[in-house]
Amino acid sequence: MVIMPALYTLLVYLALPLAMLRLLWRSRRAPAYRERWHERLAWFRTDPTPAAVWVHAVSVGEVQAAQPLLRHLLTREPPLSVLVTTSTPTGAARLQELFAGRVQHAYTPIDLPPVMERFLRRVQPRLVLVMETEIWPNLLAACARRAIPVILANARLSPRSARGYARVRSFAACTMNRFALIAAQHEADAARFRALGVAPARVQVTGSIKFDVQLPASLLDRAEVMRREWGCSRPVWVAASTHEGEDELLLAVHAQVRAALPTALLVLVPRHPERFERVAALVARHGLALARRSRGEAGATCDLYLGDTMGELPMLLAAADVAFIGGSLVPVGGHNPLEAAALGVPVAMGPYHFNFAEITRRLVAGEGACLVADGNALAQVLVGWLADAAERTRVGENGRRFVAANRGALERLIALVEGQLREAGNAGRDATAGAVAGHQDGQPGAGAGPWRQR
Repeated sequence: MVIMPALYTLLVYLALPLAMLRLLWRSRRAPAYRERWHERLAWFRTDPTPAAVWVHAVSVGEVQAAQPLLRHLLTREPPLSVLVTTSTPTGAARLQELFAGRVQHAYTPIDLPPVMERFLRRVQPRLVLVMETEIWPNLLAACARRAIPVILANARLSPRSARGYARVRSFAACTMNRFALIAAQHEADAARFRALGVAPARVQVTGSIKFDVQLPASLLDRAEVMRREWGCSRPVWVAASTHEGEDELLLAVHAQVRAALPTALLVLVPRHPERFERVAALVARHGLALARRSRGEAGATCDLYLGDTMGELPMLLAAADVAFIGGSLVPVGGHNPLEAAALGVPVAMGPYHFNFAEITRRLVAGEGACLVADGNALAQVLVGWLADAAERTRVGENGRRFVAANRGALERLIALVEGQLREAGNAGRDATAGAVAGHQDGQPGAGAGPWRQR
């Protein structure tokens, strides 16, 4: 058992040069990847202010999911200082849009023992919240040595990932049992964690906090303005969060849609900003009239509107008639369909939706979404919905009701977080009392240190 952690750490050391080269490679198209790289080794030009809570959210989706939880931490009494780490510049940019100046940000430290120890010395968190699927053995080991509780929040574990962890079951069980709590999205996720050897007492089903999506009051007003710019009478569909290799398929789908509905507009929103220019060039090669959101170009006469800005997908979804959720026609695993469903927009997804398998299954069962096998099937569904307002409204309302009926996960997760904060506070007071008693007896306190191992 001692061999596996050492082997894992050795592999991370060996991969470190490749990880840095990958950042450099990605920076060719997204220059932000070469900025602040030293933070990934927990080296800071200016040390971060100690934060009561460290929240790790990989990228845009996780930052979006963590938004209501972060708002709670910042507005509770007393409010807590928060540091958020992301692995991607797009996640950092979204965090800045949502919480400019209210939370600290750093890039995720690489999962090596000295790096994690250095990071924890500087941040000094009382509690660590890891969003969704990030399981880092050395992070968890470093927190365990300091008796810092770690919660895996909004946790999901796909069957494919569970099979991978099962190949190193004893190491996986030891690692995952270092979580103070695993707040699973669904019972199926919880069952997979337990099957890997996680103590049942550490796993609780809270639901997905993505059901508790909070839509800004101004969203519908902005969407109405956008729709007027596109043309209120035009059929409009959004392809949201698309990936490499998927855009070509969707352009072929749009050609089929336009054959049936000649005025139809496709709003194409690539997942990663470094792909914006490539997608624009692809559209131009297909001879389609293109308008780009980033340039403020009007969409009234275009064939395709490119959503090449960050943070505006909810508004674009709200302005559309139907939505396709990307990453599902190619084997990426899909993205969150609940944002569109909460807006009453019918949702279509491809066969690769394993990242949101349970949510998708339930949404489809409730007739708020439709699964398609390929691009041809997608075109048929889109034409059917875009040509039939009554059916479109029925499916959209089913989705809206599904989201509303499943709210409450945020409240359950907050209760768990507050419980861990109370325990951490009690542990700190116990440690201080032990230190004082020890000094009064002329002996070092048995509980000396910021937190007592529980």
